[in-house]
Amino acid sequence: MLSKEKQIMKKRFSYKMLGAQVDALSIRDLNLLIEESIDNNEKWIIANHNLHSLYLFHNAPKMQAFYAKAKYTHIDSMPLVFIGKLLGFPMKREQRVTYADWVWSLMAEAANNGWRIFYLGSKPGVAEKGASILRQKFPGLQIACAHGYIDMHKDSQENLATVAAINAYKPHVLMVGMGMPRQEYWIYENLEHIHTNTILTSGACMDYVAGAIPTPPRWMGKVGLEWLYRLLSEPKRLWRRYLLEPWFVATLFLREIWSISSQQKNNRYKI
Repeated sequence: MLSKEKQIMKKRFSYKMLGAQVDALSIRDLNLLIEESIDNNEKWIIANHNLHSLYLFHNAPKMQAFYAKAKYTHIDSMPLVFIGKLLGFPMKREQRVTYADWVWSLMAEAANNGWRIFYLGSKPGVAEKGASILRQKFPGLQIACAHGYIDMHKDSQENLATVAAINAYKPHVLMVGMGMPRQEYWIYENLEHIHTNTILTSGACMDYVAGAIPTPPRWMGKVGLEWLYRLLSEPKRLWRRYLLEPWFVATLFLREIWSISSQQKNNRYKI
């Protein structure tokens, strides 16, 4: 028998917007899904969408193939929540989940439930520093890590050794933090050989924990301005993502509004 909370989770909302599928999930919802995948001993990808991933999704067939394999795709962008509301979906602020907020709750759940975590990503030394901080904060946490600066070719010695290290640790949760779209491509290429339950695309999660990248003030995330903080922190790397790509997403939004408007007109004519 499922608990009442898990039964409620079965009624969660999934939406098709801007040409992609997203699931409106809170941090609590996501933790319950991880628990479910572990309890059922199933392998699930829990991906996420933001404005950058939507741009990549519509311009890279391999990203579409990756998202087709994801069990759930949560929202990691307050602008996407705002767009969803404009399109008439009953989305809430707490259904925008970024790893800067989620990592602490996720690690607390892992420590309490005995989940083993493996983090793949970040520069050499950064993940180890982040893992050390997390172990101090959450006694009993089982977490191993490996840096993400490896030869990405599926049959390279580095890649084979990385997959072997993951499988030897037997993690319940594999977090891949290599940035988009590198992390999605790596998961897609290696999925059948990875032995774990939940696979998370976690971006710069451990870089924030380790202090390698400054964490944006959380109030900026809540009002949809976290992108501005990141742009000012890393303008050379992120200017295209935050100043050019949103215009592409804006065209997707306008097309969807036009489609909805046309459909409503046709329905009126039918009446």
